[in-house]
Amino acid sequence: MSAIWAGRENLRGSGNRRILVLDGARRLGAKILVSGGGRCNVTHDTITEQAFAGSTPNAIRKVLQRFTVEGTVTFFLGIGVALKREATGKLFPVTDDASTVLDALRREAMRVGVEIVESCRVERVRTAKDGFTIETGQGEASGRRVVLATGGRSLPKSGSDGRGYEIARSLGHSLTPRIFPALVPLTLPVDHFIRGLSGLTLDATLEVRSGTGKRLTAFTDSTLCTHFGLSGPSVLDISRYYLDARANDAATTLVINWLPGETLESVDRRLQVRDDRSVLGVLRAALPDRLARALCVEAGVEAAEPVSRLSRESRRRLARVIVELPLPVTGDRGFTVAEVTAGGVPLRELNLSTMESRVCPGLFLCGEICDVDGRIGGYNFQWAWSSGYVAGVSV
Repeated sequence: MSAIWAGRENLRGSGNRRILVLDGARRLGAKILVSGGGRCNVTHDTITEQAFAGSTPNAIRKVLQRFTVEGTVTFFLGIGVALKREATGKLFPVTDDASTVLDALRREAMRVGVEIVESCRVERVRTAKDGFTIETGQGEASGRRVVLATGGRSLPKSGSDGRGYEIARSLGHSLTPRIFPALVPLTLPVDHFIRGLSGLTLDATLEVRSGTGKRLTAFTDSTLCTHFGLSGPSVLDISRYYLDARANDAATTLVINWLPGETLESVDRRLQVRDDRSVLGVLRAALPDRLARALCVEAGVEAAEPVSRLSRESRRRLARVIVELPLPVTGDRGFTVAEVTAGGVPLRELNLSTMESRVCPGLFLCGEICDVDGRIGGYNFQWAWSSGYVAGVSV
């Protein structure tokens, strides 16, 4: 994105600048190809700074406003990629094929004179008299200006293995105290009942609570029980907030509500029926059978028992397991699975009108190397398009 806009500006001017892209991955655009289940979730119809974490909302907004969702839709249409909106607000190419997006970006880069060298890993960038010298496995290159668009550490097989952070630090930048996986599945103990429900999917609410019980954040969305723990949009969205809070407060807990919108009191009332239905029969009206049975076991309640015979204590215990079940998270699936990286170079070290470094003139940063990470659903791609645009037109 950065190279395309630099190329467009170059053509509008003298046209005599050389724009060189060095990409160390085995396959260019690997993250585009795997995103959205191979369809590429290009952006979301509603993007605000509130959907992002890391740097301050005001700083993130300044960049997003320079290249909006509307700008993204127009840009892609202009290079031959029409987008469609799905019910969730996610925007995909009408072809439902991520290669459509990647191929169009490559064609446009070539059209505006960008030279792309693939499988060319940058080992080091150092300042020189007239700009920078870039050391690669294929020799050296030089440039008056350099854009670091290396990604973070997520999905390292795609090329983003953290090398960009080392380069940024060598040129004077700092990094956030913690760099950790975001949009990542969470693991549970081997004997936890959820792991026995692998494959079950339903909407649920996940909530991060501080050690004092204060509600910090919550997400409601599709939730997937897996052989290792939990995944799905709700889990991915909340993962970075849970992991961040847990690093600062070991007493932080993650709580799941299997019936979004319901409370302990409302579920307790549901269970106060005066007919002959079993506990399982009542629960199956709102929950999948396998989950209903597992929750009965977890609460120590006999599933076949008539619900009218439940003691108040048993009824409350079951209600709590349904709407306020603490999850003993043991960890996460790591950078090899995480869709994005939390942490990076703070935006305060960049001039946000250009994305140029405040500590190393001529150096520009954009994308995931910055301390910005968004929700699942096209938000992180929008940050890439927006920050890449600003850097590109500026260099």
